[in-house]
Amino acid sequence: MAGIEQRRSRGRGRRPADEVRGEILDAAGELLMGEGMAGFTFERVSNLSGASRTTLHKWWPTRGALAAEAYFRTVETTLAFPDTGDITADLTEQLTAFVRLVTGTGAGRVIAELIGWSQTDPELAAAYRERYSAPRRALAVTAIEQARDRGQLRRDVDAEAVVDQLWGACYHRLLIPDQPLTEAFARTLVDQLVRGLQAG
Repeated sequence: MAGIEQRRSRGRGRRPADEVRGEILDAAGELLMGEGMAGFTFERVSNLSGASRTTLHKWWPTRGALAAEAYFRTVETTLAFPDTGDITADLTEQLTAFVRLVTGTGAGRVIAELIGWSQTDPELAAAYRERYSAPRRALAVTAIEQARDRGQLRRDVDAEAVVDQLWGACYHRLLIPDQPLTEAFARTLVDQLVRGLQAG
């Protein structure tokens, strides 16, 4: 990440707040994915984005809160939830995309660090839930409930529990790597679980 400390040149005049915020988040995401939380500071994000530290503190009370939002912005497109009408295919695509992201990029290290930091940073914990985990969970729950309503799954399926079973297993292997986290593992999770949930 050559030149990461170089403040970016900006044109004169006041720019829309959304534009400035977006540039800050892009810079923060670049730094976060490249170096993790250890190298992630307001000063470095300020230098990389060209925004003042005052501006950063106005929008994010802690570096953890900024990191959580930057992470979500960085991975949002990769983790877009498909909707093909086939719940097995959609869950498989979503879960394998998650596994590829956290095993093939810096995202795995970052998400593990964010989870760890959130235990002692209430602002980060709140931002993580609001910007990342709650929206991600809602997408998956909605997909499972729609599949249940279409008759693809049993009527008594608990969608929240299904999300915990699938993603919880992946997070377990990510955070406690006694066994490898692989796409094959993700496919096995979906296959074994969905077959047990299917309507008779």
